Amino acid sequence: MANETQERVELLVDYIMKNCLWQFHSRAWDREKQNAGIMLKTRQLLCEEPVDLSTPADRCYWVDAMVMAETWRQKFDWINTMDKAGLTALVQTLHERLNFLTITGSLNAELTDKRY
Repeated sequence: MANETQERVELLVDYIMKNCLWQFHSRAWDREKQNAGIMLKTRQLLCEEPVDLSTPADRCYWVDAMVMAETWRQKFDWINTMDKAGLTALVQTLHERLNFLTITGSLNAELTDKRY
């Protein structure tokens, strides 16, 4: 990962970790599904693509994505200068980093407890 991309991803991770409660689901599969849904909708919004709102889950992910996309556009000027390919790559890298921090690299044993 290039230094600039890494720095940008870490800025976005920092925002999510400090401002988004959705990252705290108690099971790994919930976090995987939610991270995927919110990151997809965020990318679509940032790239000005159509967003599917056909299910309650889609609408829930969209609300979180809308808040993030609007805040990121205001807080991080560089987002407004990126093209669609750059935004897509950035959000994909962010999604992978977020999955590592909240799921695969997490020491929270509740995430994998079959009885929980």
